[in-house]
This record gives sequence, C-alpha cells and structure tokens, in this order.
Amino acid sequence: MSNGEEREVGVRSVERAISILDLLAQGGWRTGADVARELHVHRSTALRLLGTLERHALVERDQRTARYRLGRRLPQLASVVTGEFDLRYVARPVCEQLAAAAGETATLDVLAGDVIVPIEQATASTSVVSVNWLGRRTPVHCTASGKVILAFGPAPVRERLLDTQREQVTPHTITARAELESQLDAARAAGVAHTYEELEVGLDAIAAPVFGADGDVVAALDVSGPSHRLRAAGRPDLDRLTKEGAADISRRLGYRGRRSET
Repeated sequence: MSNGEEREVGVRSVERAISILDLLAQGGWRTGADVARELHVHRSTALRLLGTLERHALVERDQRTARYRLGRRLPQLASVVTGEFDLRYVARPVCEQLAAAAGETATLDVLAGDVIVPIEQATASTSVVSVNWLGRRTPVHCTASGKVILAFGPAPVRERLLDTQREQVTPHTITARAELESQLDAARAAGVAHTYEELEVGLDAIAAPVFGADGDVVAALDVSGPSHRLRAAGRPDLDRLTKEGAADISRRLGYRGRRSET
C-alpha cells in the first residue's frame, strides 16, 4: 500500500470514528451491529473502531449487553476546552486594551503541569519588538506569571514546584529557593510579580493574578518588553495597569473576593 493510500485509509478511519461519536451523542446505547448499519460498514469494522474508542475512554461498553455509549473522557475534554475558551474570550479585549495602554506585549498565561503557557496575546501597534508567545512553554521560576501564580496559588502546588530543580536560564535567573520565596512574599504584598532578564537577556516582565469565581487563581496577566523600556523612568503606571487589567478579567469571570489563604 502506498503512502497516499495509507493516509486515505487513516483519514477514513478518523471520519468513521467521529461519525460513531456523533451517533452515540444522540443518546442511548447502541450495539456494534447498530453502529455498522448506521455507518454502512461491516460489523467487524465497527467493532474495531469501537474498541479503539473504548481503550481511550471515548466510549464505554456494557459488559452484560455488549452495547456502547459515550465515555467518561469526553466530558473531561469538553470541560478543559470550554474553560480555556471562556477564559480566552473574556481576556482578549483586556489584553488588547492593556497592550495599547502599556505600548508593550500583553499575554494571558496559565499553569499547565509544571510550566507556564500563554493562551492569549495582544501586541501594541507601536511596539518595535513583536514576539509570538502563544503556546510557548516556559519555566515557572523565571517568569513573572509563574511567580504570581505560585504566590497566590494553593500551598501544595507552591511547595511541589519550589521543591523541583530550577534551571539557570540566563545569568539573571533566580534559582535559590530562599530568594524565590522572598519574591513570592513580595508579590503577595504588592499584587504583582516582576522578572528582570530572568527568562531572556534584555526582556523584563510584570504579571498580576487572575482569579476565578471560586477565588482560586486561574491565570496571570503579563506585560513584557525590552528591559530598557520597562525600567525607564516614568513607568510606574505599568504595575497599576497590569493589576487593573487582571482585576477586570477576574470580575468578568465572576470573582467577588479573595478566599482565605491556603
């Protein structure tokens, strides 16, 4: 079989798998024969596809009746997509306003496992430097967003991440736990965290926490730009603008007040 034929077979299998999910989404339980009849395929083909979907918990099988329905993993996937989409949708206009007001790049960053990932970005039209941060995975300890999420996040997450080994990304990266903890204390007091050339030489950043309706920190709003501009005299407005933007997103998410510290 040629590569082109293999790709065609693979695409057809994916399309059939999607058709099975669409069919089961109509509700109720279906047998392999039901699925084969609806898809106009042989029963063995339907059972093979159902078996693959079952192994990934996208469908589940009743052992007694050998009937299938949608699996438990789909609601989990849907909740992740919906939550991120809602967060991005709410944050987009705020990122755009902040970028325009600051004249720099504004990103909305989330903690994904042990790294920080930007999921929304806006860049001022006047900014000389334009970097696409979307999807880029960066360490927690040398990013302003990582620091502020650690500072305002739950203690178990903070302890777990502080216990990990920290890479010396630039000559300015802070790796000593005591110094980093001191910065987290300062961030909680000020409402913002800073980095000074800790992720990239010549790049500074400011971040403020974004809270969900339940009072938990869900993201960080970050302003980044060349060090000489962010440290220039007359830029104390950046802390205020960043905090106000993060507070605006928090309000849009239904946040009404910080819960007691954990």
